This record gives sequence, structure tokens and C-alpha cells, in this order.
Amino acid sequence: MTTPSLPLAAPEEVGLSATRLRRLGDVLASEIESGRVPGTVALIARRGKLAYFEAAGARDPGSGAAMRKDDIFRIYSMTKPIVSVAAMMLWEEGQFLLGDPLAKYLPEFAGQKVAVEHGGEIELVAAEREITLQDLLRHTSGLTYEFRGNAPVQKLYMNAKTFRRNQTNAEQATTLASLPLMHQPGTVWEYSRSTDVLGRIIEVLTGQSLGEVLAERILRPLGMTDTDFHVPAAKHGRLAEAFPRDPESGTAVQLLEVREKPSFESGGGGLVSTAIDYARFLQMMLNGGRLDGVRLLSRKTVEYMTADHLGGITGAPDLLIPGYGFGLGFAVRLAAGIAQVPGSVGQYYWGGLAGTTFWVDPAEQLFALLLIQGPGQREYYRVLFRDLVYAAVAD
Repeated sequence: MTTPSLPLAAPEEVGLSATRLRRLGDVLASEIESGRVPGTVALIARRGKLAYFEAAGARDPGSGAAMRKDDIFRIYSMTKPIVSVAAMMLWEEGQFLLGDPLAKYLPEFAGQKVAVEHGGEIELVAAEREITLQDLLRHTSGLTYEFRGNAPVQKLYMNAKTFRRNQTNAEQATTLASLPLMHQPGTVWEYSRSTDVLGRIIEVLTGQSLGEVLAERILRPLGMTDTDFHVPAAKHGRLAEAFPRDPESGTAVQLLEVREKPSFESGGGGLVSTAIDYARFLQMMLNGGRLDGVRLLSRKTVEYMTADHLGGITGAPDLLIPGYGFGLGFAVRLAAGIAQVPGSVGQYYWGGLAGTTFWVDPAEQLFALLLIQGPGQREYYRVLFRDLVYAAVAD
């Protein structure tokens, strides 16, 4: 078992209620007992100390193997904040400006066209301005995700197989550049393959693979020993799995195959990680860019990344929920109310397709993360977990 690598504290020492945290555990246990999710790993830290860290249920519902705190999860889009931090580390070195056009680094994106739909048919019109690197970081590039809908551009993405494990990051970028944009750059928040493209830019700027850059600049410095784009053979017995069929819809569940090293290192969704690994990343962010004597980012850069970069730009209300904007790699809370989940102004968060979720609340000096492998239940547990954690804040 991996020893937690953050300081420990009793809940009351950091202003949390042990009784209410037990209630949180009881609720998660009840959800597991009801057969809605195989197992969970939940972690809560406040004021720089780990106050709650529990595993429950099964790591593998097929074998019945028990969940352990150091089990490895496919974190999907929780990859994006890590890749965004890597990009901003290069920005701090003066390697690019946020206003730089994407085509400066990936020339194949020059002269992009935008698809305008007319009665099911599309007309291609010139982009009114170029995609910038800020657009990639805040998802206003005009790119999309093929699984987010059935719009003509999303069908083109699907037909082009924009997600393939046997392609390189360079090949994917070339494919995306050959397809029209879904929106004019800078006009709509459209959750997309922008961070995949950002990962390719990191490769171009450094001359290294994305995996090498993340390992050298973030994962090894922070001691994130189980975070990678694949799970090596020696760790296969720690890989958390989903139910083979969704417990509510009955549809087959197929998660990303991560037991072999892929050609494609998806900056938008390819990493696996553990609770304590990701907790160290979040503590670094909450600390203003440093952890255990290692500084990755300036405090001002962290503040800049976790500020709203959208202004009046809106889009995708199922993901960018009311009361939130979006920064550079994170959704950002703009109001104490409005949203149907609790939190503080300045809180930032994101999650992953298979059900993993985290948030950081600087005002409360708190972060929390829940790791599950239950794609169909992810929205429910993100809300439930946040409600129960905030209910445990005592002072």
C-alpha cells in the first residue's frame, strides 16, 4: 500500500466534522451496496493536511477484488489540467504568447474554414480570426468532440476517426486541421479536442513526446509515481474497472484500454492516476504553484489560470453549468449561488468521462476528489459528493 504523501490530520483539526465525514462514507457505501457503482476512493484535504482518505467497494466487479487507496483509475479529462499546467510552464519560460496563432506552431491550421449549417447541409466559410493558444486552453477554438452530439462537424470527426490509439499526436493534429471548425474562433465555449492539440504544441516546443514532458516537468517533481499514459504490467492488478454493463441503462461499458503503451498520448484524456498522485497535483495548485520545495508555477500564473477567461462567451450548459466560467484548463466559480451545488467564488474544478472528479476551493483552503469508474453515473456522484463534503465543513 502506498503511504499517503501529504501531512495527516484529524478532521476537527482542520475544521471538518468527523461525524459528517462518516455520513459521507455511509452514503457512498450505500450506493455501492445498491449496485450503482463498483467502488470508490474519496480524498479530502484542508489547510494543507489530508483529513479523509477512504476506499470502498470493489476495484474489479468481475473478480470481486476489494478497492484499495492506491488503485489506479482512468482519469480521462482530468488529464487536461495537468497538460494545461505543462503548457503554462512553457509560457512562463517565454516560449509562446497566449495571443499567438495556433498556425504559428502547427502550420496545417492556417486558413481554417468554419462549417455553417443550412438544413442539414454545411457551407464552409473563412474563419474570421485565427485560433489562438488561449482559445485552446479555454475551449473557444471552434474545435469539438465527436461524442458530444450529431452536428455535421461532429459526424466528420467520427468518420475521420479523430480518436485512435494507434495514431501519433502529430497525425491527430493533421487530421483535425483538415476538418472544418464547428464555430468561429473565440465565439462559443465548445468542449473539444483543444487540449489534444495543446499537447501536440508542447511536443513541438520541446522536441519531446508529451509523456516525456509531463514526466520530466510535473510527475517526477511532484512524486506522482503512478500517473502515466498506460499502466505497466507490474501494476495491472491495481487497475480499477467499471461494471461490464451500465447498471441503469444496461448498455455495454467500454473504458479506455490502458494496459499497453499507446502511440497516441491524448492531452485531453489519456492519463491514468491514483488519488494520492492527483492530490499532490491539487495541493500544488492550492499552494500557488509549489509543493514540498518544488515550484512549478508562479502564484500569479495559478491565479491567472483559475480566473474566468470567457466573459460573455457561453456554450454547452450541461458542462459549463450556471454560475461558472472557464479559465485555462479549469471551470471557475463566479457566484456563491446560482449553481445547484455548493462552493465559494474562485473555486475551480473538472472531471473525467469515467466518473472521476475534483475541485479546489481556495477560500476554504480545501480540495476534494472522488475516483470511480462509472461513466453513466458520473454526473450524479459529482453533485452528491460535493454536497456531502461541504456539509462536513464545521468552521
